[in-house]
Amino acid sequence: MAYMNQEKKAKLAPQVKAVLKKYGMKGSLAVRNHSTLVLNIKEGKLDLIKNYNETMANKPKPDYWQPAENTLSPNPYWYQEHFSGKSLKFMEEMFDALNDGNHDRSEIQTDYFDVGWYVDVNVGQWNKPYQVI
Repeated sequence: MAYMNQEKKAKLAPQVKAVLKKYGMKGSLAVRNHSTLVLNIKEGKLDLIKNYNETMANKPKPDYWQPAENTLSPNPYWYQEHFSGKSLKFMEEMFDALNDGNHDRSEIQTDYFDVGWYVDVNVGQWNKPYQVI
């Protein structure tokens, strides 16, 4: 069963902060519903939203897809498909840091889900858009 608490978050925070600092980004960590580690990226040197839109412009998309404007919540299982270049490197390192010590023994065919914890990344928030500095 997925479980995340403040102690686990505190152990992961130094790695996450190091990746943020390396790429000139600012963000904060939170725990949601005792099951999810959430990274809220507020601002940074990388234009993640522009990179996402440019990368996705050349790929087949569902009809309901719309370009991101002020906020973005990348899919933690498919982020490699949605970013390129330095933004992709940042996301790879960030998801590695957020998942350090995590496990995923899920078996979707039998509807069995077993993860250490879930991970969400928010680029900007509904009330505070992401800022490129």
